[in-house]
Amino acid sequence: MTKNKEHAGDTVSLVYQCRLNLSTSTIAYLAGLLRSHLKTIRSPFRSLPPGRIAVLVLAMLRHDQRLLDLAGGNGVPESTLRRWRDEMIGLLAARAPRLDRALRAIARRGGEVVLIDGTLIPTQRRTKADDRPNYSGKHHRHGLHFLALTDERGKLIWISAARPGRTHDATAARHDKIVEHLKAAGLGALADLGFLGVDKPDDPDEQVIVTGFKATRARKLTPGQKQANRVLAAGRAPVEHGFANLKAWRALTKLRTNPGHATALLRALLVLTNLEINR
Repeated sequence: MTKNKEHAGDTVSLVYQCRLNLSTSTIAYLAGLLRSHLKTIRSPFRSLPPGRIAVLVLAMLRHDQRLLDLAGGNGVPESTLRRWRDEMIGLLAARAPRLDRALRAIARRGGEVVLIDGTLIPTQRRTKADDRPNYSGKHHRHGLHFLALTDERGKLIWISAARPGRTHDATAARHDKIVEHLKAAGLGALADLGFLGVDKPDDPDEQVIVTGFKATRARKLTPGQKQANRVLAAGRAPVEHGFANLKAWRALTKLRTNPGHATALLRALLVLTNLEINR
């Protein structure tokens, strides 16, 4: 058997086009954000115009396009494209609302309740000591845990910092002092049974997080409790739509970054998601 060292075809670079299913208003917003930032840091020069940079960054976030592929197709170094991506993520994450401000905004416009839930964003499996904390026994996979709040229609208003995948929803809610922030804003929250026990006031009338009823082996639910759980589940349904809109960004398919960068990425995508919904 002989080996043929000849190439099957030409060695020229091939470039293909891909449709970016985002609005032009979102691209214009990112381009304007970058222009303002460049003026602030007095560095007006980039090898590509802000609008083109915005499109490339959105392609990476929306379609999870590889840096090497985009860099080769647009004639820029891979390191430069990575720097632009991180720069834009930082600018967007800085515009994500804080928890207290987000809740006050809901209260000002007449809202009475918010929806709260936790989710797991898949990650690559870590090695050695970093492996176990990120493994979620509930989902049977490695990931990072996030809490999110939406309004009654499912619009995302806040997202927490990244935590190891094994973190329980109730533990994360206590750490972020969700109950205290809700009481300060005069709002209530609808949650699933994962938040059971987070809010245990002495007076039941002061409870702000409603979680429904949980059955045990020794205690079955009454017909009234089952009906209450169905009503609560219907009221909580929009929070799943909020997560679906967020996870439409394919950069979240499987994160390849550390928790600090993941937090900035999720908050940047929250801003972009709301831009697309409100366009």
